[in-house]
Amino acid sequence: RPYLDSRGLTTIGVGRCLDKNPLSDTEVDFLLANDVTRVQAELAPFAWYQGLDEVRKGACENLAFNLGLGGLLHFPKFLAALAIQDWVTAASELGNSVWAHQVGERAARLEQQILTGAWT
Repeated sequence: RPYLDSRGLTTIGVGRCLDKNPLSDTEVDFLLANDVTRVQAELAPFAWYQGLDEVRKGACENLAFNLGLGGLLHFPKFLAALAIQDWVTAASELGNSVWAHQVGERAARLEQQILTGAWT
């Protein structure tokens, strides 16, 4: 977890000062790859996830990354619609959520991925 060192500088790990030595693009990509792997493993046990095509899996991974698995599980109507491949209802449930109003374009993009099964 980031912490402030004795001089008030944002630091991580065993003393890396982010204020003076920010993460490189390669390091950010490494962290993201680890996060994607973790999210995929968290979603893997769910039947509604297993039955999805790659685009819709990607949308659910994006949601789980953004909301956390617990947050995603608070969308029961969305998940129920995914389980029966009712893309219109699933997309509508996403689009009409408080979350969608909070994140704007991200929600619109994921809603379209769920609806169409195509990368946007």
